[in-house]
Order: sequence, then structure tokens, then C-alpha cells
Amino acid sequence: MKIQPIDQKLCILGEGPVWNPLDNRIYWIDIVKGQIHSNDVTGNNPHTLATEDMIGSFAFCEDGRMIAALQKGLVFIDPKTGQQEMIGDPESHLPMNRFNDGKCDPAGRFWAGTLPLSEDHPGGSLYRVDRDLSIHKLFGDVTISNGLCWSHDHDFFYFIDTPALRVDRFDYDNKSGSLANRQTILHIDPKDGYPDGMTIDKEGMLWIAHWGGWQVTRWDPSSGQKIDNIKLPVSQVTSLCFGGENFDTLFITSARRGLREESLLEEPLAGTTFLVSDIPFSGNAFHTFQTQRP
Repeated sequence: MKIQPIDQKLCILGEGPVWNPLDNRIYWIDIVKGQIHSNDVTGNNPHTLATEDMIGSFAFCEDGRMIAALQKGLVFIDPKTGQQEMIGDPESHLPMNRFNDGKCDPAGRFWAGTLPLSEDHPGGSLYRVDRDLSIHKLFGDVTISNGLCWSHDHDFFYFIDTPALRVDRFDYDNKSGSLANRQTILHIDPKDGYPDGMTIDKEGMLWIAHWGGWQVTRWDPSSGQKIDNIKLPVSQVTSLCFGGENFDTLFITSARRGLREESLLEEPLAGTTFLVSDIPFSGNAFHTFQTQRP
């Protein structure tokens, strides 16, 4: 296994890696700076797109645009020009909230959660943007909405509210996008670091990034057991995804937010996005957002 920075860029709060097979590039965000970064696997072709707002997450659309969750609301972004088109803001009445992690579900709807900027009370919610661009609140009482993914058989949805130190599973209806029967399936030891972003591999195992844990971990959602981990040279590990030509490369984002000078001396790569190759695991392509056609 080989772990290396994808390039020299250091994010304040790196997050949300997305592999785009159409241009063979890895994309990720710096939430605080409101930037979408990208590069190819050589690390020699960096690009940055400014959103002019804090960004929590984004996904690609079937038409080549991006759908993004900004602090001001949900928007489409033209990746070539940066031009934005507003979809809506379900929390316009909550100016001290912002959007965080988000992804598209197997049916092509975009899901994204929110959090209070103070990150100290359950004032956030999880939302779904349907193909007709209607926005639906799925549930509230969320403190830091984070990792989300779906089982390969489309029967389950997995979700992380970071301070709860657990992964919850819902029964998921792929046709309607509705959720039911919430239950906790994984408990995280705080010594391992707080659970942040999450993805799923081809074997149906869950991968979790650990804020304050210097690692990503692999879990069996059926048994609730941790079965593997990868140690990293940074403490604030934020999210991860599979990518590369065969989706057998792991991309991992990190942050340097709040780290003191002495901590940064210990972990100078904090804020780096890492490429992990030569691993015996692989994942699948991201789902894209599909607008409803007449």
C-alpha cells in the first residue's frame, strides 16, 4: 500500500472527494474557502473553482453541471464558467446553519445535511432534492450531519451524525426516496476519533474517516465489527472515496482547522488530500443527479 499527497494543496477544511470518470480527475472541496479543487492522478494538473460561499458538498449531474450545497442554499454550478443557478434554500430562516456532507442516491436524487455553525446542538437536518427540484426534509435533530451512503441492493441508507459516535441504518425505498426503521448498527470508540465522511466498497463494507483519529476504518455493517484500518500522517481525517480507472484507488481528505502551531509542526501535511494505491479493495462510480425530463 502506498500513501501520497495528490498535490501540494493544503485545505483549511478539506472534504467531499468525488471521482469523475468522464475526465479521470479527483475533485474535493475546501469548505471554509468555498473552493472546489481537482487534479488528475499524476498531481500535475491542478484546478480550482471558487464558489464565493462556504460549500458543504457537491455532486455531478448527468448534463455535466454540478449540484452543490452552499451555505446560501442548493445551487447548480457550471464547472467551466462557475456560473450558478439557485435551486432553493430550505434553511433561509436559519442563517447560523450551513450545509455539510452530501451525495446522490441510486435514483439520481441529491441528499445533503446541515449543521449549526456552533456544532454544539442538534439544530441541523437532512434534506433530499428530487429530480423535479423539489426539496424535502427527511429528519431533523442533527448536530453535525456527515457520512452518507446506500447499500448496493438499494435496501438501506447509512448515516452519520458525528458527535453521536455511531452509524445509523434506515430502510430505504429507492422509488420514493423515503426512509423508515432507523436503527444504530455501528458504535465508534471515541479513542478511534469521531466518525466523519463515509463510503462503501464493492463488498458492501463501510469505510469511515475519523476526525481526530489519524485513520480511516473499514466496517462490516451486518456484524457491526471493525475489520480493517489505514493509518495516516494527519489527525483530522474528514472523508474518502474510491476512484481511479478501476475504482481501486482510495482518495482521502483532511483538515488543518483549529490546529495549533505545535500540532502543525507534528503533522505538516494536515489539510492534504491523499491518494492511496495498491490496496486490495475497490468501489463503484458515484451516482449522478438526474433532472426530471418532460
